[in-house]
Amino acid sequence: MNRHEQQVSEPAGRKARVKAALALTTVVLLIVGLYFGQPEDFVLWIKALHVVAVISWMAGLLYLPRLFIYHTDAELGTVQSQTFKVMEQRLLKVIMNPAMVITWLLGLYLAWDIYGFRGGWLHTKIALVVMMTVVHLVFSRAVRDFATDIIPAGQGICIPPPHIAQQFNGIACQRRPTDQTDQRNKPDQ
Repeated sequence: MNRHEQQVSEPAGRKARVKAALALTTVVLLIVGLYFGQPEDFVLWIKALHVVAVISWMAGLLYLPRLFIYHTDAELGTVQSQTFKVMEQRLLKVIMNPAMVITWLLGLYLAWDIYGFRGGWLHTKIALVVMMTVVHLVFSRAVRDFATDIIPAGQGICIPPPHIAQQFNGIACQRRPTDQTDQRNKPDQ
C-alpha cells in the first residue's frame, strides 16, 4: 500500500477535512435556516437535531475508549499506531467536538425558550450533560497524550482511567508492562 492509499497521508487528511467542513456547514445552515424560517414544527426540528447531536456525541464517547485499548496494543512508530492516532483525532475533532457543541447549543435553547429552565428533570439532565462534558475533556487529553507517545514512566498508558473505561465501554483498561512503558520516554538508540 503506497502512502497515498493510507488514511494517514496528507491528501486523505485534506479530503477528510473538506468532507467534515462541508457536513458541519450543512448542519449549521440547516439550524440557521430553521431559526429564521420558523416553520410551524420548528421545535420538533430543533428537538430532532438535538437528539441526532446527542446520539453522535454518545457514539464517540463510547467508541473512543475502544480505540484507546486497541492503540495500547500497537507498537510505537508502526503504521498501525499512526492509524490509531489519526482515527482518534478525527473522531474527536470531526464528530465528537461538533456534536458536543451542537448538543449544548440546541439543548440550552430548548431549556431556555421552551422549558424556561424549570423542572427537576431538566436540572438533572443538565448535570448529566456537564458530567459527559468532563468525560469528553478527559478523553480529549488522552487523545493528545497518545499523539505524543510520551507517557510518564511506570504509569502505563491506561488513559482513560479504568473506572471510566468500564463505565462507558464495558471493558477493562489494559496496561503495558513497565519495561515497554519506560521505553516510551527513552530516545531512539
